[in-house]
Amino acid sequence: MEPHGPWESPPWEGSSLPGAWSSSALGQAFSQILHQFAGQESRRGKARSAALEDLAALLEAKECDRLFEGSDASLRGMPEMLGQVAKALGKYAAPAEEPEGRGDRHPDVAEKAAAVALLFLKLLRKVEAAKNSLVCPAWKTSLRPLAGPIYVFAVTHSLEQPWTSPRSQEVAGQVLALLLQVTECGSVAGFLHGENEDEKGRFTAIMGLLKPDLNKDSWKNNPATKYVFSWTLQKVTRPWLSQHLERTLPPSLLISDDYQTENKILGVHCLQHIVLNVPAADLLQYNRAQVLYHALFNHLYAREHHLIQAVLLCLLDLFPILEKAQHWKGDGARPTTHCDEVLQLILTHMEPEHRLLLRRTYSRNLPAFVKRLGILTVRHLKRLERVIIGYLEVYDGPEEEARLKILETLKLLLQYTWPRVSCRLVVLLKALLKLICDVARDSSLTPECVKSALLEEATDCLILLDRCASGRVKVRDSPPLGFG
Repeated sequence: MEPHGPWESPPWEGSSLPGAWSSSALGQAFSQILHQFAGQESRRGKARSAALEDLAALLEAKECDRLFEGSDASLRGMPEMLGQVAKALGKYAAPAEEPEGRGDRHPDVAEKAAAVALLFLKLLRKVEAAKNSLVCPAWKTSLRPLAGPIYVFAVTHSLEQPWTSPRSQEVAGQVLALLLQVTECGSVAGFLHGENEDEKGRFTAIMGLLKPDLNKDSWKNNPATKYVFSWTLQKVTRPWLSQHLERTLPPSLLISDDYQTENKILGVHCLQHIVLNVPAADLLQYNRAQVLYHALFNHLYAREHHLIQAVLLCLLDLFPILEKAQHWKGDGARPTTHCDEVLQLILTHMEPEHRLLLRRTYSRNLPAFVKRLGILTVRHLKRLERVIIGYLEVYDGPEEEARLKILETLKLLLQYTWPRVSCRLVVLLKALLKLICDVARDSSLTPECVKSALLEEATDCLILLDRCASGRVKVRDSPPLGFG
C-alpha cells in the first residue's frame, strides 16, 4: 500500500469511534507520520506541520493506551517505531548548522521545540498512565526506545542557548522532569548510570545516539550536540565513567582541538572531568595520559585568558597521574617532570606579558605550581625571581589580584627554597620595600582592605626573608609611616 501524503486523509479519519481503530490502522498511522518526517515531502513546512497535528490527534486517542500493554502481538513492534518517531521529532526541532555570525537566535527552532515538547509530554503521560495500571506490565520495555531520544531533545532545549526561548526552555525542562519521574530516577545522574548496581543505566544508549554527530566531519552540523555531550558527561562521575572512557575521550579531544576558543574551553572542561573521574591506571593505559598532556600543552601558546585558565587547572589535575608513570630510584638527580616543562613555558610567557587579564591568570595559578614542585622549584629560581620582581612593580588595578598572588608565590618560594635565598636577599628586600612604599603612598581607588592585604602579605614575606637570612633583616610590626 502506498503511504498517504500529507494532503490526503489519514487512515484513521472517518472512524466514528476511536476504539474502532484496528491495530494495523494504528501501526499504519505511526508509519505514515514517520514517512512524512523522513521523506522528501518533509522538507515542506506544511507537511511537517500536518504530521505534528496528526501525531497530536493520534496521541489524544484512547486507542494509544494499548501501545504500552504488551499483550497484543500486532503491536509488539510499536515501541521501536515510536522510538523512530521520537528521533524524527528531535531531528525536526534540532538547530541547523551553526552560523558564522552570532545574531541569529533561530526563532523557528524554539517554536518547533515548544510544539514537539508538548507531544513528548503527551506521550510520557501515556507511559505514566500505563505504569500506574495493573494491566500494563510492559511499560518499561515500551519506554526503552523512547527514553534516549526524549532525553537528548530535552537537554538540547532546556539549557539557555542561541536557539532556545524562555518558552521552549520551560516545556523542555518539563519533559526532562517527567522523563525522570516516569523512569523512576531521582536525578539525571541516576538516569544515566542507573539508580543502583543492578540497573544498567542509559548513558551507553545516549552516546550511541550522539555518536553519528560527534565525528570530525559532522560534529558541527548540529551545534547542540557538543553541549548535550558536555552536559551529559558532567553528570557521570566515579566509578561509572571509567567503563565509558573509549566513548567519551575521543569526542572531548575533538572538541578541544577546534579553532574557536569557545569550543576549546568546552573540550578542556570535558577532559578535566575525565581526568578527575577516571582511575589513573586507565588513563595511563595505551598512553592516554600523554595524549591528554600534549593536547593541553599546545593550548598554552594561546592568548585567551579564559582558555589558559581552563588548561592550567586541567594540567594541575593531570600531573599526579603522569608522575605515577615516572620512577626515581634515588641514585641521581630527579628527572624533569611535566610540571617543570609547563612552569618553564608559563614563566617564559609571563616575563614580557603586558595584558592585565593574562598577567592575572598566570599569577593566579603560579602558587599551585610552586606547591606542586616543592623544593624542585629551585630549578626555576632565577626566572621566578625576575617574574616576581617585575610583577611587584606594576599596579594591577583596584583588586591587585596579580600582586597578591605573586606575594603568595614568593612566600611559598621562601619556604621551599630557603637555602638558596640568602644570595638573593638584597634584590628581594628592595622589591618588597618598594612595594610597601608604593602601597603607603597610593592615592588611587584601591580599597583600604586591598592595601592592608598587600601590606600584610609583604610583611609576611619580610619575616620569612629575615629567617632565611639568619636575622639580617629587621622587621617592625607597626605599619609604615604615612599609612594608617
